[in-house]
Amino acid sequence: MKRNYKVITCLMLGVALLAGCSEDFLDVDARENIAEEDSGETQTPEAFVNGTYGLLTEWDYAFSYLGITEIISDNADKGSSPSDTGSDKLQLDNLEFTSSAGSFGAMWTNWYKSIGRATYAIEYTENYGLTDEGYKNRLIGEAKFLRALNYFWLVRGWGDVPLQHINLEERAPKADVYAYIEEDLLDAITKLPAKSQYAPTDLGRATKGAAQALLSKVYLYEQKWQQAYDMAQTVINSGEYSLEQDYAVLWRASSENGSESIFEVQARGENIAHGVQQYSQTQGARGTSGWGWGFNTPSQNLLDAFNVEGDAIRRDATIIFAGETLWDGREVSPSVENPMYNEKAYSSANAGDSDGDKNIRILRLAEIYLIAAEAANELGNTSAALANLNTVRERVNLADATAANQTDLRQAIWKERRLELAFEHDRWFDLIRTGQAASAMAAAGKNFIVGTHELFPIPYNQLIQTPAMQQNPGY
Repeated sequence: MKRNYKVITCLMLGVALLAGCSEDFLDVDARENIAEEDSGETQTPEAFVNGTYGLLTEWDYAFSYLGITEIISDNADKGSSPSDTGSDKLQLDNLEFTSSAGSFGAMWTNWYKSIGRATYAIEYTENYGLTDEGYKNRLIGEAKFLRALNYFWLVRGWGDVPLQHINLEERAPKADVYAYIEEDLLDAITKLPAKSQYAPTDLGRATKGAAQALLSKVYLYEQKWQQAYDMAQTVINSGEYSLEQDYAVLWRASSENGSESIFEVQARGENIAHGVQQYSQTQGARGTSGWGWGFNTPSQNLLDAFNVEGDAIRRDATIIFAGETLWDGREVSPSVENPMYNEKAYSSANAGDSDGDKNIRILRLAEIYLIAAEAANELGNTSAALANLNTVRERVNLADATAANQTDLRQAIWKERRLELAFEHDRWFDLIRTGQAASAMAAAGKNFIVGTHELFPIPYNQLIQTPAMQQNPGY
């Protein structure tokens, strides 16, 4: 049984089949609802909030999510066997995908389903009659954080997207979506407790710091530099978080929900549990003495970036090399099918099991330092930018950056984000938002089509259901 929160299967209990048979991707609010008279028992507001968290552990995050966040970028190759396309993963790797690529449809559906669950959880909690206002507000704050997180993932991938509570067919302008995200997070900040105020049994739930950290990232994407800097510094100065001394331990069980953790998907239980379904398995070493499918492998391009910087600590904590012995004594055969694998996905306890035990880090303090650095640099505050950047570099024994002008410092910060956050599902979106995508993809041997690849295609099946919805350019 998991600590922190349990997965509420489909939130439907006795009517689970009804939840599974609908094909409406956007109209998921209704099919995620469950009335007390339908279920035969009264569900608590916390159960509905937990059900929203539960969608973060779905199979989609073990395969489709990898495709549209990492394999598509210069950080990763498809991996696996040359003959195994991984459905659409080879298309994503080669930037030859269309609107029919299943990974886009899977994540679009998952994220809108999550938004529907969060919205219903908020409404249910507001009307349930809880007398403990602090507890009530916390649950609403958690659901608003989760709704904002899912909308953020949608808007940064597709740009204009429908706001579910307004119109299921009309794509709201990106600015309106960001404004709604900001509204949710600002309200969540007022309602959520700090990480240190949670009981141990609730560790891992969304906190005030998580909402502030996500909001700083949202502001960064909007290029609201002052707000991004101020919110990032609020998190840094809160006293709730500190960098792990050893970068290599960040993805081990010993550091789950640790000092650097701001928000992560909870997967570990007293026994091997459902966890993040197959996340470690799909990325595990493949072949002789391997333990997984071998997808989402580090690219030579990424390895070269580590080596050029002399960044051995982060390189060796990020990449599993064929023939090496891992920190826990596991020997990686020299004859595994691919030369490199993603160490941040590695689980020592159950590396190849389909039900994983590994928490997935979504927000951590090092990124907040880099957000503060980038925003400070754009504001012309070189000293603050360097201070935040060098805090991250010093942890991995790299010399302080000494860029003397805004342009050079900007490049140094972007490079640092790549090396610090490799395989944490941000690289593609960093390339898009910073305007580096075309040149970076060319350097990786990929044909980035300017005017098209900045946005994902609206999934084909969505357009069949809602013909009035406009497709993104070039698809």
